Amino acid sequence: MIPRIYIDTSVIGGCLDKEFAVWSRMLFKEFRSGLKIAVVSDLTLRELEDAPQEIRRILSDLPSESMDFVFLSDEAIKLADTYISQGVVTEKHLIDAQHIAIATVEKVYVLVSWNFKQIVNLDRIRKFNAVNLVKGYHLLEIRSPQEVLYGQGN
Repeated sequence: MIPRIYIDTSVIGGCLDKEFAVWSRMLFKEFRSGLKIAVVSDLTLRELEDAPQEIRRILSDLPSESMDFVFLSDEAIKLADTYISQGVVTEKHLIDAQHIAIATVEKVYVLVSWNFKQIVNLDRIRKFNAVNLVKGYHLLEIRSPQEVLYGQGN
């Protein structure tokens, strides 16, 4: 089974960021080669609407068979609201909570992000997963793109 990897906007933008480009580009190479499936939400697509064409093109250049599209469902909205009410993140970071909730509800293999403050943060990962378990969901792996590459570039 090909692993489904939920990517947030930071991973796409990371392809053009000096600090993250090597790792984001390697991950996109794995998507194009069929080693992994990029899970892209309507939330991510909305965030990209105002991004420069160069960044939007990164996603649009992926073959359709390399992507799986998912949506911010009512179930995911309720779960994100629970993350906020439980103090995992503040309402200011609702979109981050929604990314986590979509990935959880859609049962992806792992969510990847370059957002180390609100998402790829050990304390927050534990809190997201505590809520997930209480609500009957699975544990969600949350990593940086660098951590999910198949031994490349290390």
